Amino acid sequence: MELRELRAFVAVAEEGGMSAAARRLHISQPALSQTVNTLERRLGVKLLVRRSTGVSTTEAGVALLGEARAMLARHDQLLRTMAAYTGETGGVLRLGVPLELPADLLGPPLERLAVACPETRVQALHLSTAAQQAALQAGELDVGLLRGRPPGPEFDAMLVVREPLGVLLAADHAAELRGPDGICLEALRGLTWVSFPRPSSPAWFDELTAILRSHGLDLGPPAPEGQALIAEVKLAAVNAGQSFALAPPNWSQPLPENVSWSPLVGHPLVRRTWAVWPAASRRRDVAVFVGGFPDPDAV
Repeated sequence: MELRELRAFVAVAEEGGMSAAARRLHISQPALSQTVNTLERRLGVKLLVRRSTGVSTTEAGVALLGEARAMLARHDQLLRTMAAYTGETGGVLRLGVPLELPADLLGPPLERLAVACPETRVQALHLSTAAQQAALQAGELDVGLLRGRPPGPEFDAMLVVREPLGVLLAADHAAELRGPDGICLEALRGLTWVSFPRPSSPAWFDELTAILRSHGLDLGPPAPEGQALIAEVKLAAVNAGQSFALAPPNWSQPLPENVSWSPLVGHPLVRRTWAVWPAASRRRDVAVFVGGFPDPDAV
């Protein structure tokens, strides 16, 4: 049994379908299906029930899911712990940061780094996921915070936060659509999504658009390449009354009186951010910094 097989199974079980899990892992659906089939053959049990509406776990699958999550978490923690005893600090830790990062996310790892490696200075750079991955490959970043886990053995990665996204609407429109548990995605039909350029984060863009299309939503014209989806752009478009934008519940941008944030019923859109660093790195300060992120399943 291989760890990649367990990661594949966990992704399918958590996403409830092969397509969503393949997008999450950035691999093709046939390759993912083959990996899960191999795991089932190795264990000699049926783990998943495949239906036209999605995938569900068998009794054996439920049992494996808990064990697999624990094993993967211990494996990731082992790598971080051992890395802290090897290598030297680099003086400057170059950190890639995306837009709309939760305000309190970086506090714990930065505090841990300051105590354990006071000689390390952090240089933060605001970059898109695609730009961060390119910078990591070029050796221009030491750690990136990416909206997707890069495929292949070149990088190590750890999930650091999950954010259920809600919707920004003109306040009067939100009042009409909001139910006791929030707003259903289907209720946004007829409005245009204020999107971001696909090249900035292709995997996350494709996951979002697939879910929005499945609910019958209008995606509107593509955003111009190179245009950052900053808060002012979102608010201006939403304020016009014919568009909606997506944002997390702890969005740091103050909202004007005529714009309202509402949760989406069932939390169909979840944005994940991963800490990513070169697998060959032996820098102690990188290991200390990455190890300072709280477990996203425990917060």
